[in-house]
Order: sequence, then structure tokens, then C-alpha cells
Amino acid sequence: MRMKDKVALISGAAGGMGAATARLFAREGARAVVVADILDKEGAATVAEIEKAGGHASYIHLDVTDEAQWQAAVEKTVTSYGRLDVLVNNAGISGSAETDLYDTAAWDRLMGINATGVFLGMKYGIAAMKKSGGGSVINLSSISGIVGQGYLHVGYNASKGAVRLITKAGAAQHGRDGVRVNSVHPGLMPPMRTSGRTADPAMRAKTLKGVPMGRAGEVDEVAHAILFLASDDASYITGTELVVDGGWTAV
Repeated sequence: MRMKDKVALISGAAGGMGAATARLFAREGARAVVVADILDKEGAATVAEIEKAGGHASYIHLDVTDEAQWQAAVEKTVTSYGRLDVLVNNAGISGSAETDLYDTAAWDRLMGINATGVFLGMKYGIAAMKKSGGGSVINLSSISGIVGQGYLHVGYNASKGAVRLITKAGAAQHGRDGVRVNSVHPGLMPPMRTSGRTADPAMRAKTLKGVPMGRAGEVDEVAHAILFLASDDASYITGTELVVDGGWTAV
């Protein structure tokens, strides 16, 4: 039970990787999993699923671009459960639905959700962890934060690259506070709700030709990587990048 007695807050947890991570944390004995999202109906359904399986969870409405909502979400978590041990900054949007790869409004939207959302989560999450003696922050980046692609809005690569270095800065600044900060970098995964070109079967088939394992990943595979970094098994790991991409960035 690698999450035994731990309290976790996961942004963007109404579906996809966030929901998979919430379910896994609960199965691994988390004292509580706080599901945070703007999709209230879907978030409540994730909580109900966890509780039906015998886990402990609650839902908080959270727009990750809103600083006041982040502050309130962390405060409510600590008030309800006494502490915050694990923060998973998972909320994000795709950059593959834009026709103009240099559209300014899309840049602002991508940077706001994917990068500023992580910054705000770290700002309030780490402060809470320091008060209780430490914790683990896992930031969801992407292989697009390591290498570039010609079919994504540049703001997606920029935002995910920012997550990579925000993570390293946080690790350097808070190691002596007992707070570990790491990033996870998924490769080709099931399409997101906000996906465009990356949901196209022809493009996915073309992309898979460059993946040594020859298949897309599953959200549960990313969830297990997040679980490892959240757990005490990773007690001496901070500031690192865990790539879950079937070998895509190895070639």
C-alpha cells in the first residue's frame, strides 16, 4: 500500500490520466484523494467510483488558472484532512487543435493552463507541505517539453518545457524542506478531450512508426509512474524527469 495514510490532491482528475491516478492512489491506501477539476459532473462521478470501490475521495471545483481557487482548494484539503502529502499537477490542454501554430490567444491559453496552473499549484501546495514536514509534487509535462513537433502550437512545447524547468527549480529550492518535485513526460497517449490532429487515426499511425514499442501508451501506465514518484519508494528522487513514451525520445 504505497499511498497508505497519504492525502493527495490531483488537478484535472475528472477523467483521463488524472482519474486513473486518483483511482490508483485510492487502491494503494490513500487516506484521501481530492479530485479537482472544472468538470463537476465528471469529477463527482470519479469520486463516486472510488468510493464504490472502498476508497476515500472528495471533489473540489478548480480552475487552475485562478489563484484564489488554488488557495481555496489547498486550504480546504488541509482543513478536511489535516495535511497535504502529494500534489499532482495534471490539468492541461492539447496544442494539436490549433490551425494557426502561432495564434496569440492560443499561446495565452496554453501557457495559462499548462504552465501557470502548475506554478500556482506548486505555490500553495508546497507551502502546505512545508508546514507538515514535507511531501511530493508530481508535475505532468510531456515529451513535448523535451523535443519539438512540427504539428503542435508552439505554446504547447513552450508550456511543457516550462513545466520541466519549474520542476527542477522547485526541487532545488525545497529539497531541505522535505519536499520532492519531479516531472512525468508521457508520449503518445489516448486522445485528450482537447486534442485535434493527435486524435486523427492517420496521424497516430504515422507517429507510431517512430515509437520503438510500436503502440500508444495507456493512462494507467502513466498513473503507475506517478504513483512511484508519489510514494516513499522514490524518497531520494527529486528534480528528475520520468519519461513514459515507449522509447519515442530514445531514437
